[in-house]
Amino acid sequence: MKESGVKKKKKLYEGKAKIMYETDDEDLLIQEFKNDATAFDGKKKGVIKGKGRINNQVAGRLFTFLESYHIPTHYVKEQTDNVMVIKKLIMIPLEVVVRNIATGSYVKRYSVKEGKPFERPLIEFFLKDDAKHDPLMTKDEILASALATPDELRLLQRYALKINAVLKAFFSRRKITLVDFKLEFGRTKTGKVILGDEISPDTCRLWDAESGEKMDKDRFRHDLGKVEEAYQEVHNRVFKES
Repeated sequence: MKESGVKKKKKLYEGKAKIMYETDDEDLLIQEFKNDATAFDGKKKGVIKGKGRINNQVAGRLFTFLESYHIPTHYVKEQTDNVMVIKKLIMIPLEVVVRNIATGSYVKRYSVKEGKPFERPLIEFFLKDDAKHDPLMTKDEILASALATPDELRLLQRYALKINAVLKAFFSRRKITLVDFKLEFGRTKTGKVILGDEISPDTCRLWDAESGEKMDKDRFRHDLGKVEEAYQEVHNRVFKES
């Protein structure tokens, strides 16, 4: 597998936040991060200046950190400021959401007070399907739909909890509270399940540990202002040695 000097070829897919390209290595893809921002199933659209660069670099840093804790990821290398080389995966069509503090859709569903910490991390699964608005799925529904095997489902949960523990400590040292986050996983050509997609202010809720200020995409979602500044501050702290 060539890990450097891969060349971009045909565009495979363009989503709301990223573009995927084939490369001259059949086992590798190029993932290009965009400055485009969307919310509420694409109903709200905009641009966050510098987001592509920040998300690419933050995700690369966090993937590398997770690898040091023996969590396999699709990350290979950063190619340019907003582009990374990744391993080709067949994605499992599930979003694995880990919640440490009640907020967002959980609060709306259960009328829980925002900001209430959970006694232990809560894991939820959502079907990745924009047309159906990414519905919540039970474990039984996942197994009945053959989206994952029982062993894979247990592995997703185990990885999610370990990633949460590692990242909570990482962010805490940088005075950031990891509120909740979304993970996506995929299978390599040999069937191994590894972490894919990204980990960034787009996919995590991050609050300043001292002020409680939101430092993530919620600033865009809810018109809180200073979106670019928040993303850049996350970037600065992620790359701070601690």
